[in-house]
Amino acid sequence: MADRSLVHIAFYAALIAALGLVPPVAIPFLGGVPITAQTLGVMLAGVMLGPVRGGLAVLLLLFLVALGAPFLSGGRGGLGVFATPSVGFLIGWPVGAFVAGWIMRATSGMNILASAAVSAAVGGIVVVYLFGIPGVAYMAGLPLLEAAYLSAIYIPGDLVKVAITALITQTVARGLPGAILSRS
Repeated sequence: MADRSLVHIAFYAALIAALGLVPPVAIPFLGGVPITAQTLGVMLAGVMLGPVRGGLAVLLLLFLVALGAPFLSGGRGGLGVFATPSVGFLIGWPVGAFVAGWIMRATSGMNILASAAVSAAVGGIVVVYLFGIPGVAYMAGLPLLEAAYLSAIYIPGDLVKVAITALITQTVARGLPGAILSRS
């Protein structure tokens, strides 16, 4: 992998960590799974970097978190975060970034704003929730349907993150099209 790719991967891992500085909003009835800005970084990593680099950026962040770096929202880090109701969402992050990047590449003939929105929505919401909801159900001792119902509270915020991702991608594409690595 080229040095430039390693820099991009590290940059997006750092971006996701920096988005963790935005204070989380805890949802007590959902086992304490917080609403964070970090899924915006996951969406951006996939859409901007493509499937492999985007997924690796998120894996790098999670590796550092597992080592104890307090890079998750609220300053959380260490192996203990993987034993909370958030674990399914965390596991879904690299898969979601990969899928977002793959869709972005597959829709390269489409308008960049629409392509980025679809990519971020499918990878950053649908895929992440496919992992997150079972994680909440298992770790919080809830039936799967109840965990899905309770997780729906996150969807409006995630849709805002999809819109932000699409707008950032379109803006970057206008000024620096080579920075959209998912399209190259």
